[in-house]
Amino acid sequence: MKFHIVSDSSCDLGRERLERLGVSMVSFYAAFDDEVYFREERDIPTHRFYEMMAQRPGMFPKTSMPTMDDYLEAFRPLAAQGVPILCICLNAQFSGSWQSASSAAEELREEFPGASIQVLDSTLATVLQGMYVEQAAALRDAGCTLEEAVESLAPLPATGRIFFTTGDLDYLRHGGRIGRAAAATGTLLKVKPLIGYKNAGLISDGIAQGRKKSLAKVRELFFRHIQREGIDLNHYRIATGFGLDREEHAAFAESVYDGLLELGFDRPEVKCPYQIGVTIGVHTGPTPIGVGLIQKAG
Repeated sequence: MKFHIVSDSSCDLGRERLERLGVSMVSFYAAFDDEVYFREERDIPTHRFYEMMAQRPGMFPKTSMPTMDDYLEAFRPLAAQGVPILCICLNAQFSGSWQSASSAAEELREEFPGASIQVLDSTLATVLQGMYVEQAAALRDAGCTLEEAVESLAPLPATGRIFFTTGDLDYLRHGGRIGRAAAATGTLLKVKPLIGYKNAGLISDGIAQGRKKSLAKVRELFFRHIQREGIDLNHYRIATGFGLDREEHAAFAESVYDGLLELGFDRPEVKCPYQIGVTIGVHTGPTPIGVGLIQKAG
């Protein structure tokens, strides 16, 4: 390998999957109230954290970004061996993870003159960041240099899009995404939010009445986007993601891929589903579910 990849845990690939890819993970931290902070995917599996959320309604966990020391621990052995490093971080508008990694890289360049460390603000999150990391690994495995990989990855974030919903408005209210009155009204009317991710930020894609209709609407918005933009799925990666309920997700994912076939598309190559991680889950609650796509590297 001509370079090594490091990603923060917000890419939602999970520890085992990242290990198989040959990617080092730096964990975010999460905690309930004043309890000890858990390192995501190290001290506690994501599924267990969602179970704890479901068992503690009305309690809102919090997260903390990786520290500079966390990144130094990941970078230093590689820098000492002269291995070039590509670090991919969560959208810097959402977290200071990129800043922590950048500070660590700056310190190591002084400690090891000539160290090659590229820290990228992916401007992405969750499944989009995960697919971005996977493509970085594919470029590495194809023999690209660090500089060649960075150049190939550069245009991809602008093509990323996510469509998702969640079943609990209280988490969005607690995180400041919607107001208290809107959350109360939505709960009373059993309205579910439709949320999108594009151009490095979250957007509202509307609302739907009830869980089944919100999932159907997510599919509809996804299909409409593909058709409106004239997207050739042969040049894109698709991923579905979920929080706690694997069975609900399996049915949703099947409906997405069946819908693509009905629209005349080939069934896309689908890898393992993504379990949306704690970093995003603290803002959505345990019931996020959705679909995302991003262009493949040239």
